[in-house]
Amino acid sequence: MIIDERMVAFINSFDKGNTPFLNVIEKYALSTDVPIIRKEMQNFLKFLLAFQKPMRILEVGTAIGFSALLMSEYGPENCHITTIEKYEKRIPIAKENFAKAGKEGSITLLQGDATDILKTLEGPYDFIFMDAAKGQYINFMPDILRLLSDGGLLVSDNVLQDGDVIESRFAVTRRNRTIHARMRDYLFELTHHPLLTTTIVPLGDGVTLSVKDGTKDE
Repeated sequence: MIIDERMVAFINSFDKGNTPFLNVIEKYALSTDVPIIRKEMQNFLKFLLAFQKPMRILEVGTAIGFSALLMSEYGPENCHITTIEKYEKRIPIAKENFAKAGKEGSITLLQGDATDILKTLEGPYDFIFMDAAKGQYINFMPDILRLLSDGGLLVSDNVLQDGDVIESRFAVTRRNRTIHARMRDYLFELTHHPLLTTTIVPLGDGVTLSVKDGTKDE
């Protein structure tokens, strides 16, 4: 937890809620330990969608489809979402959820490793949501930058690792050191890349907002 639990509870007490079907999916995810975006991140994402009004959205990390459905529900009318997932056990559940929500025409699910799939995609996307394996964010970045439109918004979730990212590499468990190092590299790249203007927000498990300015020299 990177901010006080009481403050999180207070902020979430103002939540207006989601659609009934999204509530069903969220309840299922919480009961089966499927990772989905936290309540405060859900509301932040709704705000960003209302502000940015993106028509072409790319999501890296579908899980069971909760965030894709949320973006489809609260994004602009007729927006289209392309989402990538490689975990085979979750793909049929996501597909079923998209079908039940009547969103098969507005959400395209691509199955496989994002490292490979991203290279095959053609942009531009005006909104990209990164919510996959944290240790891979830095590896996805070259293609993400290629696919992001000028003026487009890149949103990267779970970047502060429950606060562990500020610790020395020797203070985190050995099995997490690679992810720890890669996330630090990713945050540095986001905040220092000449084409991006980035802010880091201590919300949920940490989120970055990066706007691309293609007029700048690389």
